Amino acid sequence: MRISRIETFLAPPRWMFCRVETDDGLVGWGEPVVEGRAEPVRAAVDVLAEYLIGQDPMRIEDHWQVMTKGGFYRGGPVLSSAVAGLDQALWDIKGKAYGQPVHQLLGGPVRSKIRAYAWVGGDEPSEIREAVTAQVEAGFTAVKMNGTGRMTPLATRAEIRDCLRRAETAREVLGEERDFGLDFHGRVSPANARRLLPLLAEYAPMFVEEPVLSDHMNVVADLVNASNIPIALGERLYTRREFLAPLESGVAIVQPDISHAGGISELRRIAALAEVYGAQIAPHCPLGPVALAASLQVAFTTPNFLIQEQSIGIHYNQGAELLDYVADPEPFRFHAGSLVRTERPGLGVDIDEAAVRAADKSGHAWRNPVWRHDDASFAEW
Repeated sequence: MRISRIETFLAPPRWMFCRVETDDGLVGWGEPVVEGRAEPVRAAVDVLAEYLIGQDPMRIEDHWQVMTKGGFYRGGPVLSSAVAGLDQALWDIKGKAYGQPVHQLLGGPVRSKIRAYAWVGGDEPSEIREAVTAQVEAGFTAVKMNGTGRMTPLATRAEIRDCLRRAETAREVLGEERDFGLDFHGRVSPANARRLLPLLAEYAPMFVEEPVLSDHMNVVADLVNASNIPIALGERLYTRREFLAPLESGVAIVQPDISHAGGISELRRIAALAEVYGAQIAPHCPLGPVALAASLQVAFTTPNFLIQEQSIGIHYNQGAELLDYVADPEPFRFHAGSLVRTERPGLGVDIDEAAVRAADKSGHAWRNPVWRHDDASFAEW
């Protein structure tokens, strides 16, 4: 069996799929994308395809090594995301070839279902009470929201108060038995994070995510010690080596993205590294159906898995939704806020190829917003 064809498809709202076909007709799907930079990732997939065409698709680890190390210049989000999508597709092919779900090839499941959370509030978080109430009524036991919109480097009392009020509102709706995560999205300066974390402790968020940009890893240990709230980060880290410093700083939860951090092969290694430090893994995944399906395969076989992000209903999904590209939505049907393990082969998702090809005809050119402060200076989105 040899790889005979590799194709990529841009699909609204902001996703990209890759399709890897073998000479005996097996097809695997992956999701290689950097949100807002899909076109360079597409080009990187084309370059890597030069190596993969004609190769045995079953030699996944060897291909991962060559794709990540075979060039003199290595790393970065574009290359890592291209590798991630191709890696997912190769695992999909291998599972289908053996008639087994990927989690069985990774050592077998350690759990029967995956707890997930729903997004609320949007980029400029508002209407928190109504949004959280709706997700509770839908059966979710956890939600996540942005803690703030744009925030000045030294926040005013009003800005601080707005963040605290959102947390207070979420806790009032959720009660004591449900959870919420608070995403700082890298919008919060180190000084503001030090002020906010102790003040948020009374609302007991499940975690505070990306309290500072990955540029500021040198302050993470200080933030871990600033309050008793678990700190989570990792969506902008791409290798296990990059996770070492925050784990040594005491981060409680790592959040690698399976479409950015080298795919299934690297995600499971990051999870194993986190386990050494007593940390949990909560995969980042505001993306499409292949990325979610691949994340679930790792989660089912990972002892230190905590909770799964998913994009159904997320504020980014304008013009298309996750279920628009699947032939059978059953693997993504929620049961009391959890996704139940299936034994479908490969990644366990049936992609609607006709829908993907049709979407690619119009494609997309999604770009993240560029924010500015009142004085017109650049603001972190």
